[in-house]
Amino acid sequence: MSTVAIVTAAGSGSRLGSDVPKALVPLGGVPLLLHAARRVLAAGIADLVVSAPADASDAVRALLGADQALAGARVTVVDGGPSRQASVAAALAAVGVEADVVLVHDAARALTPPDLIARVAAAVRAGHRAVVPGLPVTDTVKEVEDVAADGAARVRGTPDRARLRAVQTPQGFDRALLDAAHAAGAARAGDEALAATDDAALVEALGEDVWVVPGDRAAMKITTAEDLLLAELLLRR
Repeated sequence: MSTVAIVTAAGSGSRLGSDVPKALVPLGGVPLLLHAARRVLAAGIADLVVSAPADASDAVRALLGADQALAGARVTVVDGGPSRQASVAAALAAVGVEADVVLVHDAARALTPPDLIARVAAAVRAGHRAVVPGLPVTDTVKEVEDVAADGAARVRGTPDRARLRAVQTPQGFDRALLDAAHAAGAARAGDEALAATDDAALVEALGEDVWVVPGDRAAMKITTAEDLLLAELLLRR
């Protein structure tokens, strides 16, 4: 099977307090996007489609093209959309017809180990058409409703945390299934498809099974300045 990785890198970086797109924020002196792309290549996936902010796509293209560590990769850069799902859809449209497996990965999960990326791809090749990595939830989780003006909310229930997983990326899919999931989502009324928080949710909406493989704590998502500090610690270790 031919595998392509979509790397979503169109986020603004506002929650990081940065005046550059999140994917270009440095971690250990190297932009988050380069960390992520290098690890995808190290996992044996040489075809990458990167969704970038429309006003920074040229800068992203130049950054990736100049990186010697990516010399063996075939990289396509597309303009992202107004949401993560729109950005994934734009990148998916640029994936060649020869691809059988598509991974969708967040550049903000810059330290995801190559063996995790390879494990997700292998699970799809083994016959699981939709695969996500996840970690057991260690906190007690409450489902709430009726949020009051002061921010208080009434507890509706306490899910069994043994059945919960905190999902990471990359998420891996049979190409035809991911195409169908995005097409079905786009056909729904309003912006429901664009509100999905991950691609697995679009697949679930089709009634298809999604499988979870063990994740890795290093695949944390870098969203805030505190996350960036933790990632710096992980990188030094």
